Amino acid sequence: MSTPGELYACLYAREFPAQTVLRLRPELRKKPCVVMDGEPPLEQVCSLNGKARRMGVMVGMTRVEVETFSEVTLVPRSVSEETATKMALLECAGSFTPRVEEVTSELAFLCVLDITGTEKLFGPSATLVETLRKRVQALGITASVAVSRNFHAAICRARGMSSSISVIVIPAGEESVALALLPLSVLMFSEEHAATFALWGIRTLGMLAALPEKELIARMGQEGKRLRQLARGELPHLFQPIEPPFKLEEYRELDSPVEMLDSLLFVVGVMLEQLVIRATGRMLALASLTITLHLEAGASHTRVVRPALPTNDRQFWIKLLHLDLEAHPPQAAILSLKLTAEPGSTSKVQMGLFSPQLPEPSRLDVTLARIRAIVGEECVGRALLRDTHRPDAFRMEPFAMAAGTLAEITCQQQRVAQRQLRPPEKTFVTLQNERPTAFFLKTKRYLVEKAYGPWLASGDWWNPELWSLEEWDVVAHSIDGSLLCGRLVRDLARNGWEMVALYD
Repeated sequence: MSTPGELYACLYAREFPAQTVLRLRPELRKKPCVVMDGEPPLEQVCSLNGKARRMGVMVGMTRVEVETFSEVTLVPRSVSEETATKMALLECAGSFTPRVEEVTSELAFLCVLDITGTEKLFGPSATLVETLRKRVQALGITASVAVSRNFHAAICRARGMSSSISVIVIPAGEESVALALLPLSVLMFSEEHAATFALWGIRTLGMLAALPEKELIARMGQEGKRLRQLARGELPHLFQPIEPPFKLEEYRELDSPVEMLDSLLFVVGVMLEQLVIRATGRMLALASLTITLHLEAGASHTRVVRPALPTNDRQFWIKLLHLDLEAHPPQAAILSLKLTAEPGSTSKVQMGLFSPQLPEPSRLDVTLARIRAIVGEECVGRALLRDTHRPDAFRMEPFAMAAGTLAEITCQQQRVAQRQLRPPEKTFVTLQNERPTAFFLKTKRYLVEKAYGPWLASGDWWNPELWSLEEWDVVAHSIDGSLLCGRLVRDLARNGWEMVALYD
C-alpha cells in the first residue's frame, strides 16, 4: 500500500492593501481607487484596483501625479485594517485544514494549505479550492488558488496566474511544464540575480530550468541550484504551520471624523455583514457584540450588547446597537471603530406540536433596549435582594437564564399579595397605649380594627444613613365602610409615619 503524496493549495490575493480598503467600503468598489502610503506630502501609490490601473495610474506615483486624474479616489493605507483582514483570511483557510503556512509579502497576501487527505471531507482538490475561493470572495477579497504536489510550485503558479483565471490544479509530475512559461519575477529573488539573468537572456522559468545544473552552481553557488529547483518545481520544503486564533473581529478607520450616528451605523452594517459571514462559515452565531469607538483626543468609548439568544440577524444587531448608542452616545467625533463578537451556538429549541407559540426573543431584546434607553439600565432587569434587613433594599441585574434550564411550575396555595407603594404615602396616626387606633390616608380617615406588631428593625448605625423602623400590619375601615389592609411604618429616627404597602 503506497502512502499518498503531499498536496498543497496556495491562496494568493494581489493588491492586498487596495482590496482591504474596498472590502469595508462598498461605495468605492465601482470607482478607480488607489492606496497612498508614506508621510505627507511624500506619499506614493502602494496599491490600486483594476479601474485605476486601466486609467494609467501606476505604483510609485506621488499624490501630485495621481491628482491629475480627476476621477481617482485616494485612500490612506491602514495597517490595522490589513492585519484584521489577514486574520480573517487565515481563519477562513483554517476551517479547511489545521495546517496553514503564511508566506505574505508586503503588498500581497499569500498562504499555503496542506490539503493532503482532505478528499473524504471536501471532495476532490478542485472542488475544495473552488469552495475556498468562494468563501474568500464572500469576505470581500478576490484571490487565486493553485494546487500542486510541490509547495513552491503552488506558490509560483499562483503568483503567475492572470486575473481571468481563479483556480488551477497542476497534475502530479507536470510541475516543470506548468511553470515553464511563467516570468522569473514569480521567484522573488534579489536584484543582483535579476541583473545576471537579464544579461544571460533568461526570461522565463522554463529557460532557467533548462540551464545545466553544475555550470549554474559554478557561477551562482548554491543559490543557483535552489533557483533551478524552484523553476523545475522540485525544491523540497519543511512545512511550518501556524495556529491562527479564531477571533471574530473587524476594524475600520474612518476617512473623516464622524459625529452623526446614522453615518456610523452604515459603516457598522458592512462590518457586521462580514462578522456574520465568518460566524456562519463555522456554523456559529453571534452571542454578543462589543463596539469600541476611538474618539478624538485619544479617548475611547466601548459598549457591549448581549441579547437573550445568539443570532446572525444583521438588522437585529444594528437595531440593538442603535438603541444602545442612542442611550450612551460618544462624547467626541469618531475616528475609527472596532467590532468584536463572541460566538455562540445556533441550536434551536424544539417545541411540542400543541405548545402555545412563544414571542420571538429578538422582539423582547429590542423592547428591553428601548425601555433601558428611557428609564436607564439600572432600572431594567430582575430584582435581587441585598444582604441586609433594610426594607426595600434590592439591586437590579440583567435578565439571564442558564442554557438548558426550564422554569419549574409548582402548585401553591393562594396567598395574599403585597403591593408596594413607591413612594410611600405619608400619614398621620393616632396612638392609644402605643398602638395605632386611627390614621389618615389621602384625606380619608380610617379606624384600625386589628393591629399586628410592632416589628422593630434597625441598622447602618456606623454611617449617616442609619435606619430604625417600627412596622405594623393593620386592618382598618373607613367611615363609608371600605376595607383597607396595609403596612404602617414608623421611622423612629425621624419620628414620622408612612403607609408603605397594601395587601390585596
